Amino acid sequence: MNPGKTLESRVLEQVERRFADEQRFLAELVKIPTDNPPGDCAAHAVKTQAMLEQLGFTVEAHPVPQEAVRAAGMISATNLIVRRKFGVGGPCVALNAHGDVVPPGLGWTQDPYGAAVSEDEHGVTMFGRGVAVSKSDFATYTFALLVLQSLFDKGAPLKGTIELHFTYDEEVGGDIGPRWLLDHGLSKPDFAISAGFSYAVTTAHNGVIHLEVTVHGKQGHAAMPESGVDALAAATRILQAIYASREPLKQRRSKVTGIGHPTINVGLIQGGINTNVVPDRVTFRIDRRVIPEETPEAAEAELRTVIDAATVPGVRVEVRRILLALPLVKLPGSERLTQTLQKYGQAFFGVPIAEHGVPLYTDARHYTAAGIPAVLYGAGPRTLGEAHGHAADEQLRLSDLRNATATVACTLASLLGAGA
Repeated sequence: MNPGKTLESRVLEQVERRFADEQRFLAELVKIPTDNPPGDCAAHAVKTQAMLEQLGFTVEAHPVPQEAVRAAGMISATNLIVRRKFGVGGPCVALNAHGDVVPPGLGWTQDPYGAAVSEDEHGVTMFGRGVAVSKSDFATYTFALLVLQSLFDKGAPLKGTIELHFTYDEEVGGDIGPRWLLDHGLSKPDFAISAGFSYAVTTAHNGVIHLEVTVHGKQGHAAMPESGVDALAAATRILQAIYASREPLKQRRSKVTGIGHPTINVGLIQGGINTNVVPDRVTFRIDRRVIPEETPEAAEAELRTVIDAATVPGVRVEVRRILLALPLVKLPGSERLTQTLQKYGQAFFGVPIAEHGVPLYTDARHYTAAGIPAVLYGAGPRTLGEAHGHAADEQLRLSDLRNATATVACTLASLLGAGA
């Protein structure tokens, strides 16, 4: 290292020297589909492991047992861990990104798996499903760690360990990804940074409850509706009560910047036998977002009360919880992550890096649930909408990838004692 140069300048030199390789690394990740559903992601993990090993890393592959994979509604998943120990002592910092993505859907003007690159007056942009959410941070975190190795292997020692946690089930809850790694004692980090965007550090997010409601009636001939018990009519009454509960929820305002109020949505419904048959069963699924000030238990109990109160005699209603994701909350120690990321983010992006919350939910909550301070930070624009995340033509400005890689590298160096 050149002692006359700042940490920021040394890191940026290394990032730029490797940046063409980083772009190719990301492009290869985008080209392999990991749509979830159906969630057949093992092949992507094999490719990722091979590319990491080509970069000189030792990679642990942890295939998730099929029983657990099926229970998560997936076909295959393999979790990857890279551990890079520097000096003795110091913290262990985990960097987690997920490789599974939502299916591409309609409306694309680019190949969702093409990793096409275009340039305009705003810079160079890469397109593809997962390029921003969150295959980009496979690249951000991998190349940030490479920078640390190149700068500190022969220079001033760092103290601590960096771990890469690359998992494949965020779109279905993260239970067989980060949670599985932590529950099985495969990692015990002191801090965690999860995939995020570049212009703010996310320190809080909503939780979510997914309930499946099945209304059982009795089939009958449509010419004699009274011969059956109409499950759809009964379900309609329950749905009306659920939608009516939206307005009171709007009065509960979160104190976290970026998070508004609890929300409720019915996103899936199916039922009936035929057009000329009184429907004997209707099933629908509810998404209830839980703000950090609420408890999931109270939110679920409240929703079940709404359903019970709207249930008509003569029908049987089953309510099954299919997902519970806790809100992300700030733990003691997370301010160190936030302030360090803000310091170096402003240095590389040239603008203040905000702290905020987001209304969606992420894998970071599994770390805080285990008592590990965690925040979200990575490569991407200011909002999910700007990235076209979960929409057509998902995209990533490559300058954001470069600057985020430098920001994360400097943050890791600082956490492990560089300049102390």
